[in-house]
Amino acid sequence: MRNMLMSATVAAALVMTGSTAKAQVNLSEYADPEGFLDIQALTCAQLAGTWQDQADLLSSWYSGWYNGLARRHYMDIRKGREGEHELIVYCKANPQLRVIQAIDVVLKGMREKIKVQ
Repeated sequence: MRNMLMSATVAAALVMTGSTAKAQVNLSEYADPEGFLDIQALTCAQLAGTWQDQADLLSSWYSGWYNGLARRHYMDIRKGREGEHELIVYCKANPQLRVIQAIDVVLKGMREKIKVQ
């Protein structure tokens, strides 16, 4: 009876807050048969719905990709963590976007913030 009461309380709290629990998904679920992820097709919903360590891995990969395109060979760890946080927040609010679209928006916002300071 006690477990049923606790379950009912938790369910009521979830309904009242309008949230539902979602299981985290391993990125391997989105890989092709050879085990590769199409990084350019990955969506914000997929990034926001994966485990933190896998989101960290993806953020590092994207950072290296963008820094490589810009011919930069260094990493600002503080900005990287801040950027990852901003990206995940933005992705949760815009799950329909591809991650590379969200990165573009977040990077532009971070650049604007630097200009204002």
